[in-house]
Amino acid sequence: MSDFFQTGVVATFHRLGSVDIERIEAELSWYTRERPLALILPSLYSELEGEALKGIVKELKHVKYINQIIVTLGPAKREEFRKAKEFFSVLPQEVRIIWNTGKRLSEIYKSIKAADLPVGDEGKGRSAWMAYGYVLSTQKFHSIVLHDCDIVTYNRELLARLCYPVTNPNLDYHFCKGYYSRVTDRMHGRVTRLLVTPLIRALHKILGYNNLLLAFFDSFRYPLAGEFSMVTDLARVIRIPGDWGLEVGVLAEVFRNTSLRRVCQVDIAENYEHKHQELSPDDASRGLHKMCVDICKSLFRTLSSEGIVFSEGFFNTLIATYMRTAQDMLKRYEDDAAINGLYFDRHAESLAVETFTKGIKQAAEIIMKDPLGVPLISSWDRVTSAIPDILNIIKEAVEEDNK
Repeated sequence: MSDFFQTGVVATFHRLGSVDIERIEAELSWYTRERPLALILPSLYSELEGEALKGIVKELKHVKYINQIIVTLGPAKREEFRKAKEFFSVLPQEVRIIWNTGKRLSEIYKSIKAADLPVGDEGKGRSAWMAYGYVLSTQKFHSIVLHDCDIVTYNRELLARLCYPVTNPNLDYHFCKGYYSRVTDRMHGRVTRLLVTPLIRALHKILGYNNLLLAFFDSFRYPLAGEFSMVTDLARVIRIPGDWGLEVGVLAEVFRNTSLRRVCQVDIAENYEHKHQELSPDDASRGLHKMCVDICKSLFRTLSSEGIVFSEGFFNTLIATYMRTAQDMLKRYEDDAAINGLYFDRHAESLAVETFTKGIKQAAEIIMKDPLGVPLISSWDRVTSAIPDILNIIKEAVEEDNK
């Protein structure tokens, strides 16, 4: 059973005892009559062959309150797209597959680029962004819920709890972030535990504890979780990064575009397991090392846009403060593991901190050379301003592909 302590500047909804899934799904079925809900699944073709996605589809067969499921497919050939349509055809809900690398969508990406609007590189960020565009084109959904397709421990409860805060009109939140425990015989979630949290707290020490944006980031128990729900009006105005800085970038856009009173987080699972990335300590182009660099770039550029001035001296101080903070937190995790009888590899954890330190240095060098960097993917209100009929074009393309 979770505690009920409220911390930070956003509301936290805990998992208190057992969940009555029938009750919460019945409520959602009632609320979605007036507030239709679309589920977005960013998926790679390779995930269709894994056990995790098969389990997700099995659970979704019993979900009656989702009005439409949009699968936004990563790089896929024609035959792979056909197999994806066949794979998801067993679902009882209305399903649309977005073939991002198909001829029709490729032309759409080209036309948006031709209007000098950034669309990012291939990846989860761009795939999710195009799914938002399709949802907006239908003009029939109140809110969107999104989760990954590699969740081994997926169940209906996870989805229902994630949807509830934005769907229930009595709560009426605009954005809800999922969080969960990631523990087996050891603690997982190294990037959150050993990079994001100590880095934000190191920035707090340097910049002062009255920085609301840092307080906002530090309020989230799992800021890198890929599971969230939001109203479609928010999907229309946010800009997002196209790299591993996606989750931090989305939180920054939520901070800018809605009231903190309309933001919450919810405990969606007793435990959560998905695929693990390699640390890749010697290669900054792969694994958690690359993730670290991308996250830090996104965070630094967000702070820069809030008026924070960076310098070589600032970053030197930050790196030293981060290392001290991370080492202190590492000791806490070791003690936490000890009292719970979990395995704790002090060397591996220390290596992760050292790798993340290198990633912070690399991100700092990049920011000093190029403070703006690669532009964020354009918001849909900007795209529709430049190309007024773009949403109709997207809708027609997706419908034609799905015939």
